Parts: sequence; C-alpha cells; structure tokens
Amino acid sequence: MTTPADGAARSSNWNLPNAITIVRILLAPVFFWLLLADAGEGSGLRWAATALFVIAISTDWVDGYLARSRGLVTDLGKILDPIADKLLTSGALVCLSILGEVPWWVTGLIIVREVGITVWRLVELGRGTVVPASSGGKLKTVAQAVAISFALAPFPALLGDWFAWVNVVLMAIALVLTVWSGLLYVRDAVRLARAEREDA
Repeated sequence: MTTPADGAARSSNWNLPNAITIVRILLAPVFFWLLLADAGEGSGLRWAATALFVIAISTDWVDGYLARSRGLVTDLGKILDPIADKLLTSGALVCLSILGEVPWWVTGLIIVREVGITVWRLVELGRGTVVPASSGGKLKTVAQAVAISFALAPFPALLGDWFAWVNVVLMAIALVLTVWSGLLYVRDAVRLARAEREDA
C-alpha cells in the first residue's frame, strides 16, 4: 500500500504512459463492436477483433515500462491502468458469453471479482491510499489476457474441435488465478482496516 506522499513519483498526469492507457480504454468499444458484429462466424471481423485485443492488452506492458523507466508513475496511472485492463478483459468475456462461447457463470465470477477490487481501490483512494496492482493481480491479468486471446481467435475452425479443450484449460487457469488473487486482495483489505483501527 502506498500513499500519495510516499508513493508515485511526482509527474504530470498528462504524460505518454497515461495517454497510452487512455487510448486503450477508447479502443475497447471498437473491439466490442468488431467481436459482436462477427456473431461468432470466424470471419475477418473476428480476426480483426482478436488482433485489436492483443495489441490493446499488450500496451499494458508498454505504458508500465515507460512509466517506471522514465519516472512517469502517477497516482492517476495506477488507477487508470487496472481499469483499462478490466474494461478490455471483462468486456471481452461478456461478448464471448453473449456469443455462447464462455459460460456466463465464469464471466460473472470474474467480473464480480474485478468490480469488487476496483471499488475497494477507489474507496482507499478517497482515503488517501493508492493500492497498486499486486504480483498476484499482475499474474492474473496475464493469464486472463492469454486465455481470452486464444478464446477470441477462431483456432478450432482452423485446427479442429480438439483446440476447444485448450481454450477450456486456459480459461480454467485464468479463473483460478482470478479467484486466488481476489482472495489476496481481501486479505490485504482486512489487514489495512485492522491497521487503521489500531492507528485511530
């Protein structure tokens, strides 16, 4: 946990890493439209949606690297970055569930975790504490990105129905890591609340 006083390096919110994050957020609706417009047919629109998702989610590493290497880390970036990731991943899962390719209970469980942690982060921000992504959260994000990327690409149509099982395994791994990292955040929230009560 960090506070604005001892956390992010002092840098303007209007910098390149934050701009990349904002572009990622703006690309999300375009990605959703391409995916749903394809209607599960595996056409060029589906491949375009897959490519756009991979590019957009990959910029998470780019803006993070730029922010850390150039001393451009900001509290705004710490909040916007996970929101951009959650918008892309959760939105992709909702679209895949609408298309009948991912069970709704999987999507619902992941979204509940993502929304819950985001709300907690915002509450803590209002109290003057910035909660950055944990190592477990970052691992979860990578697992989700890989699982969703494979689920988006119409590989079963190209390689055979057996590839659908690859998607199932990848999504199961992402689900387990999502729940596990969520529990770690709950543990941290309890510890933070306990520390605040002791300091009161």
